[in-house]
Amino acid sequence: MNVESLVEFLEPVPIDIIANEQTYLDSQIGGQVDMYVADATFPDVEAADVVLVGCNDMRGASIHSHSSGADAVREAFYQLFYWHKEIKIADLGTVKRGATLVDSYAALKTVVLELMAKGKKVMVIGGSHDQTLALYQAFADMQKIIDVVCVDAVIDLNMDSPAPADQFLIQMLTAEPNFLKHYNHLGFQSYLTHPNMLQTIDKLRFDCVRVGVVKENIEEVEPAIRNAQLFSFDMSAIQHAHAPANWLTPNGFTGEEACKLMQFAGMSHTVQVMGIFGYNVEQDTHHLTAKQIAHMLWYMLDGMLKSRQEARFEEKEHFNSFHLAFAEFDTVFMQSKKTGRWWMQTFDGKFIPCSKMDYIIACTDEIPERWLRYAERL
Repeated sequence: MNVESLVEFLEPVPIDIIANEQTYLDSQIGGQVDMYVADATFPDVEAADVVLVGCNDMRGASIHSHSSGADAVREAFYQLFYWHKEIKIADLGTVKRGATLVDSYAALKTVVLELMAKGKKVMVIGGSHDQTLALYQAFADMQKIIDVVCVDAVIDLNMDSPAPADQFLIQMLTAEPNFLKHYNHLGFQSYLTHPNMLQTIDKLRFDCVRVGVVKENIEEVEPAIRNAQLFSFDMSAIQHAHAPANWLTPNGFTGEEACKLMQFAGMSHTVQVMGIFGYNVEQDTHHLTAKQIAHMLWYMLDGMLKSRQEARFEEKEHFNSFHLAFAEFDTVFMQSKKTGRWWMQTFDGKFIPCSKMDYIIACTDEIPERWLRYAERL
């Protein structure tokens, strides 16, 4: 299958957004993005650095009305100014809603799989959070073992709920054959989470970080995102005040913190597929949540541009090297002179992403928790 053959799975960008294209300035994103529009040439995916794909199926969250969330986000995103013109964007429109939810999964998986085969970074916007399953299944079809990061106020392991969006993680974590190397959950809120869920995650040697811990030092979760291949963000993780369409909880990340997490995902050389899910346009006051997601997309582009400043790991002259011993282990920490990011050598000789705090802890002759968790998983 080639990219052009994906047309049967896609709906073009709506005519009202296309009409607005005439009013976009060249300095705005809408004036530069290569869109899939009806009766026009399909976007040049080969030239794109990141490919946008909409997904409006909210049935996984028990919302059966037809959503236009992806288009609301597009309209807000295209009005932003384009500070990252080195990053080329293609918009393939929106994946068609299937006769069943499973059909929608299959269509999204097919589109993402073909774009991954082309080596493209894919950004999916819209749909309920269970659409993450389709993204995971695309990697599974390639038999690629991956790290996954989910940002969500809750851990979606609730078997008592009939909604797939509340329980999809069970299938992802336990599917056979399984292609999940590691799972990181960021931003869960304790009062919304059954303690048994945390015990289940811990027994699997996966990691969950409470929202308050992330907010205390958001830089500490950057290494986990840097090492992932799939990054999935549920809008329930953002405070209602910053994302009015989130009716689950008044608490969570601020809009700025959500943008920072998306910037981390954009900076990663390994994150190939990203998704922002759980946006219910019908609950959105003045489309402020659509604007919030648009800002998150802007920061994702900013991260992609920053990642181009990073030297290759083999270019040792662009890194500071720190040799030390802790708890009878000799190891090396590397710090990029260009971006300030850190890596540490583990007992098997591999370098894994870490933070400056890991280095500081090692200097006190203690074993960093990130190092220990890596050893436990092996």
